[in-house]
Amino acid sequence: MRFAVITQIEHYKAGGKYYSYTPYIKEMNLWFNLVDEVCIVAPFNSGIPTEIDSDYNINEIEFKQVSAINLTSFFQVVRALIKLPGILITIYSAMSKADHIHLRCPGNMGLLGAFVQILFPRKRKTAKYAGNWDPKATQPGSYRLQKWILSNTTLTKNMQVLVYGDWLHQTENIKPFFTASYSEADKYDIPLRKYDLPLRFLFVGSLVSGKQPQYAINLIEELILKGFPSELHFYGDGILKKSLEGNINNENLKGALYFHGNQKPEDVQEAYQKSHFLILPSKSEGWPKVVAEAMWWGTIPIVTPISCVPYMLGESKRGVLISTDLKSDLDKLIPVLKNKEALKSMAVEASKWSRPYTLDRFNNEIEKLL
Repeated sequence: MRFAVITQIEHYKAGGKYYSYTPYIKEMNLWFNLVDEVCIVAPFNSGIPTEIDSDYNINEIEFKQVSAINLTSFFQVVRALIKLPGILITIYSAMSKADHIHLRCPGNMGLLGAFVQILFPRKRKTAKYAGNWDPKATQPGSYRLQKWILSNTTLTKNMQVLVYGDWLHQTENIKPFFTASYSEADKYDIPLRKYDLPLRFLFVGSLVSGKQPQYAINLIEELILKGFPSELHFYGDGILKKSLEGNINNENLKGALYFHGNQKPEDVQEAYQKSHFLILPSKSEGWPKVVAEAMWWGTIPIVTPISCVPYMLGESKRGVLISTDLKSDLDKLIPVLKNKEALKSMAVEASKWSRPYTLDRFNNEIEKLL
C-alpha cells in the first residue's frame, strides 16, 4: 500500500532522516508500520531538529516539499496566491499515486488537501482532525470550511474523519477517536502524593497567547497570597517566554516560577510524576494530549472546559474545570485544595480514566482503518 500524508507540520532533515514534532512523529510511525510506501507532502525547514523533535522509524520516505502559507497579512496572502498553483499540483501528484490518502487537519495544508481529495472519490481516505470539533465552538473561517468539507459526504467520499469527542448530529463518516502517548508497558503505579505544601503545579505546552500561560501565573500568585505556597514549572517555549520570565521579579512570586524550556518526553514524564497539578487555561484544544498524559500519572488537571475536556474530566470528577475568571476559579479551587483525601481520590480516578487509551489500542484502531 502506498500511503500519502498531507500535513501542515514543518519537517527537518538530519543524518539522512526526516524529523518533526515528536507527538506527531510518534503517531505517524504507527501508521507507517502498516504500509509499504510513504509519501509526505509538508513544509520543510532547513534548520536543525530541536529537543521536541524525533525522526520517522522508516528510511524510505518520498518527501515532497511545499511552501508553508498563512493568511495573516496582505503580504502573506499575495505570497500564498503565488505559491498556491505549485502546492496544489504537488498535492494532486501525491494523491494520484497513492492507494490511501491521509489528511492532517486543521491547517492550511489540510484545507488544500480537503479540496484536492474531491477529485479522488474512489480512493480510500482518512482525515485526522486534531483540533476542536465542537460544532458550537468559535473558530476561524478556514477551520469551519475544513469541517464543512470533511462532513459533506457528497464532496468527501470514501473517507473516515477521525475527531476528538462524540458530538450529536454528525454525518456517517465522522468517527470519534482518541490519541495516546504511553503503552501497556508504561503502566507503572502512580506516585503516592501527600499534597503537602508547597503545591507543585505544571504547565506543559507552547508559551503563546492561545494557551494563556500568564493566567496560570496569575492563579498561582493568588493561591500564594491566600496561604497556599506553590510552585509553577513551565515546560515549553514560545514568543511569550521573555515576558513571562519578567514575573520572576514579582515579590509575591519569589522562588515560585521555573522555566525549563523544551524538554525530551522522558523529562516531561518525570515532571508529571513529581507534580500535583497540571494547569492548562487554553482557549482551544482538540484532545489535549498533555491533559491525558498528566492524568495517566495521577497529576490532577486544572483546565478550561473546551472541546472534549469536560468528558475527559468527567465534569470535574477527575480534575477541575476553570473559567479563567480569577475570583470564580479561586472559589472553586480552594475548597478542593483543602481536601487532601478528595485530591488523592481524584488523582486515582484520573489515572484510571487515562490508562485504557494506550498506544497498543491506538495501533489496533489504525489497523482497522487501513
